[in-house]
Amino acid sequence: MKKILMLMLPVLLLNIMVYAQDSREPYLTKSLSKDAVNSVYARTSGGGIQVTGVSAGEARIEVYISGNNSKTLSKDEITRRLQEDYTLTVEVSGNKLTAMAEPRRSFSNWKNGLNVSYKIYVPVEVTTDLSTSGGGIDLSNLKGTQNFSTSGGGLALSKISGKVRGKTSGGGITLEDCKEDIVLSTSGGGIRASNCSGALRLNTSGGPIELDRLSGEIEAETSGGGIRGENIKGNLLAHTSGGAIKLRGLSCGIDASTSGGSIDAEITEVVAAISMNNSGGNIHLKMPANKGLNLRLRGDKISVSDLTNFSGDQDDNSITGKVNGGGIPVNVSTNGNLTFALK
Repeated sequence: MKKILMLMLPVLLLNIMVYAQDSREPYLTKSLSKDAVNSVYARTSGGGIQVTGVSAGEARIEVYISGNNSKTLSKDEITRRLQEDYTLTVEVSGNKLTAMAEPRRSFSNWKNGLNVSYKIYVPVEVTTDLSTSGGGIDLSNLKGTQNFSTSGGGLALSKISGKVRGKTSGGGITLEDCKEDIVLSTSGGGIRASNCSGALRLNTSGGPIELDRLSGEIEAETSGGGIRGENIKGNLLAHTSGGAIKLRGLSCGIDASTSGGSIDAEITEVVAAISMNNSGGNIHLKMPANKGLNLRLRGDKISVSDLTNFSGDQDDNSITGKVNGGGIPVNVSTNGNLTFALK
């Protein structure tokens, strides 16, 4: 069954809508409890998009509208502007929810435009396709394939699992309690990820990256800030050209590099190959001494402590050889000083 709500004509008296005097309350609310929505397509050029997984009986969409200059508008003023300048569509067809706010003309003064945001509550297992150029995107408690982008705000993800692809050019990224296959990028802010697992790729050209309690195949790259990580398992790739790298509580393979700061790493369990490269600063590496290692260390000056059961060649700027008979490769190179400790 197809249900369409189109604000092109004065059809605003439908009982499925709830109006309010300002943007703190939804301009309209439509129940989705009987529609069995399993996919969401949402577009707006002037506001944010929030999608939250809920029980079927709580499913609904709320549309919030305000002026682009954050000025409070009356119900009548919003209605007039919608009728004259916009097409607002909320449609459910074939279990797919479509929400679109489309301006019918270009505004010579952006303040004359409207800010249209959505809060969408749908069943947990859902696919999304979301886009906005004027606000953030917030996803929580969802399972499935999620695709989203914004050029005007941040991305916030919580309790998301499945195949996730998201990008923003105008804000930061936060994700918590997410898993499986996640690729996120921003050119305008930092990234913070905590308590996540699976294949995780994070990229920013405009800020730092913070990682905490992650497991799986982790890739973190930035050209505009440092990288900090704690309690990471699996494999970690950490690259930056604009800051330092500081890592603690690692039980993972490591590929770390920077040309803009130091690398400071403490490994609690050696499980796979370790590679570190620094063309712009020092490296401090501490790791346990209970594993067989194949060492290849290079630095302007190398300081070593507790290097026992070692066989090979060693001088002030190079160490090549085996610890405990050899085993896991440890390749470290820097144009600065290298401090290496086995504990």
